[in-house]
Amino acid sequence: AAVIISFGFTFFALPYWIRRTITHNLFGVDANKTGKKKVAELGGVVAVIGGVLGLLWYVATQVFIYDGTDVLLLLAAVASLLLALVLGMIDDMLGWKLGIKQRHKIVFSLLIALPIMAVNAGERMMTLPLVGSVDFGLVYPLIIIPFGIIGAANGFNMLAGMNGLEAGMGIIALSTLGSMAWITNSHLGAALAACFVASLLAFLFYNRYPAKVFPGDSLTYVVGACIALVAIIADLEKFAIILFLPYFMELALKARSHFQKESFGKPLADGSLANRYPGWHSLNHVAISFLQRVKGRAHEWEVVLLLWAVELIAALCALWIFSGRFF
Repeated sequence: AAVIISFGFTFFALPYWIRRTITHNLFGVDANKTGKKKVAELGGVVAVIGGVLGLLWYVATQVFIYDGTDVLLLLAAVASLLLALVLGMIDDMLGWKLGIKQRHKIVFSLLIALPIMAVNAGERMMTLPLVGSVDFGLVYPLIIIPFGIIGAANGFNMLAGMNGLEAGMGIIALSTLGSMAWITNSHLGAALAACFVASLLAFLFYNRYPAKVFPGDSLTYVVGACIALVAIIADLEKFAIILFLPYFMELALKARSHFQKESFGKPLADGSLANRYPGWHSLNHVAISFLQRVKGRAHEWEVVLLLWAVELIAALCALWIFSGRFF
């Protein structure tokens, strides 16, 4: 029921949102296409509300039907996700070029971690390669948790700018972690992942190429934080790091231009894309160059599918390592 609510609310509320935002001039222009077609902004707000409504339904059923007493973690997660939504909305409303400065985003992102820190979430005992089990004590809730959530929220926000890219990447990452959480009997982590996968699937219907609505930072911050929260609740941090390998590559590429270059392509008259810059400053640019070399031209939807494939490979690697727990 929680999954149905998350999907249903997002799917049926987005058309109304798209009409209203266009009417009130809350729209953007797709930088990867020629022309000036209006595309609704801030669609991530609807997707996040859909995911949160599903989670609250799950909490209510646990409390009123099953007398659940372990829903405190989910309520803390909801608070964290809503704080991430507020941060993203502020950045979106101020404008992606004139919004919150990068260094300030990192500081403000600490607020997202506070609710989950306050309930002392996660497992302090962690198994590290070549080291074994290590008890991090207070270092885990006070340093590792905020560092992980800040990194995930800001990292997921970097690899964006193509129709359907962010939603699809989030679906792959959260589906992978949610499956792991279910297998390890972390039903809270699985519920968190499932509700947001459902909401993202509904959002992708309107955000896929050619997009009718943009996600904005309102969605990217929340999905990044959600990935971190599922990993913390279900004790899957090492696998979340594997899923974020494309984002580490994006960070390295963005650092080449001191985070000043855009991830968009340059739209051509035939509907394909070329790179805006001589060098690569995003995985989007790498994908465009690869497709041009392989097939002569690169369309936006092909770039997105290629990057989804990269994330899927990371997910399969994480699942292969995860399977070592049981086989």
